[in-house]
Amino acid sequence: MQQEFNDTIVALSTPQGVGAIAVIRLSGPEAIHTANSIFHGKDLTRQASHTIHFGTLREGDRVIDEVLVSLFRAPRSFTKEDVVEISCHGSPYIVKEIIKALLHQGARLAKPGEFTQRAFLNGQFDLAQAEAVADLINSDSAASHEAAINQMRGGFSAQIKQLREELIHFASMIELELDFGEEDVEFADRADLKKLIDDLLKVINALISSFDLGNVIKNGVPTVIAGKPNAGKSTLLNALLNEEKAIVSDIAGTTRDFIEDEINIGGVTFRFIDTAGLRDTTDKIEAIGVERTQEQMKKASLIIYLIDLSADTVVELHRDINKLENMGIPFIVVGNKTDQAQEELRHQVESIQGSVLISADKKENLEALKDRVLEVVHLDNFKTGDTIVTNLRHHDNLLKTRNALKDVLNGLEGNITGDFLAMDIRQALHYLGEITGEITTDDLLQNIFSKFCIGK
Repeated sequence: MQQEFNDTIVALSTPQGVGAIAVIRLSGPEAIHTANSIFHGKDLTRQASHTIHFGTLREGDRVIDEVLVSLFRAPRSFTKEDVVEISCHGSPYIVKEIIKALLHQGARLAKPGEFTQRAFLNGQFDLAQAEAVADLINSDSAASHEAAINQMRGGFSAQIKQLREELIHFASMIELELDFGEEDVEFADRADLKKLIDDLLKVINALISSFDLGNVIKNGVPTVIAGKPNAGKSTLLNALLNEEKAIVSDIAGTTRDFIEDEINIGGVTFRFIDTAGLRDTTDKIEAIGVERTQEQMKKASLIIYLIDLSADTVVELHRDINKLENMGIPFIVVGNKTDQAQEELRHQVESIQGSVLISADKKENLEALKDRVLEVVHLDNFKTGDTIVTNLRHHDNLLKTRNALKDVLNGLEGNITGDFLAMDIRQALHYLGEITGEITTDDLLQNIFSKFCIGK
């Protein structure tokens, strides 16, 4: 799918302010010539690929900076085009002047994701791998980094391509039958086709099922800390964050709105949300806070429900658990204030499967709570090298593929003609091809790469 581009693009490929060094990248047929036109040192046009050269960048007689220039000649580069990377001092002024000088020499500013898009269009990797580049850049935990690396190295793509190749074989056999339609021949054994579809559906169902875990790994887990006023919700948030993020007071109803922050537990990002206490109230402002708490609970992936072991009752405990069970959202019952616990209430909380007893104020048993949180999100199912679907677009296409394959099975059971079977198989092939980029549209590519940052 090698593409010919007649222009050279330039962009800052490292965020300004990260450190003392910035890297400016050029890619295109005139990348080396463009850089050479402002570089004073060796003649870059005569240098070999994968070499580094020291010199100055100048516009006219004015020295802009002393730099290191790295050369990567096509096709041995990220984009499979000639690529130049200029390592300069990280001053925003210097970066701006260098880019301005390169633009004066005929380069143009890169669009968001254009370097990666060119790499994809030039066959460096497929579309799923290209999307993994963005996931890798945005990864903020060990698990999301591992999932992105696996996809970028082609683990997910390899599975999709294998599924597609097996389907293509049968599709071609059925298409061949259509060419001999009047002779009533059968090149594609229907029993073998049914077995293949059954096998493919097992793999696709496993990939679809992995999305719940993949979504957690990629986007983090919105986790609501809920309970009655003074149950210790804000104290727990502060203890988990190890900082005074939320105001803690003995006065009931101190938290009127929700407060949130992110915590990394076991390689997974959790967005903990401290909410207003749940109770009936005549205070209009507090009532709004209670309503927002209920809204946050409905949107959460996990609820940590705090029981005040010193003040709540057994009747309230069971009533609250029934409400949580009716919500259908995973929850953990956490008994707080173990140092002031009522024995009967403590015993009742301990009898609840998966419950945890803590003292948020004294930071006791918080590690057990963190372990329990990880158990609930099933991170133990994630193993290094596993193929995990983390991309919503891929998930949607897998669902469409599954529906198309089910149509093939229904067609086989109904003994429909080969032309209709071929149509359903082609539909499945289409959706699989959209995942890896064998089938694309300009709108699809624009939508994907516009979400990248400039310089990637």
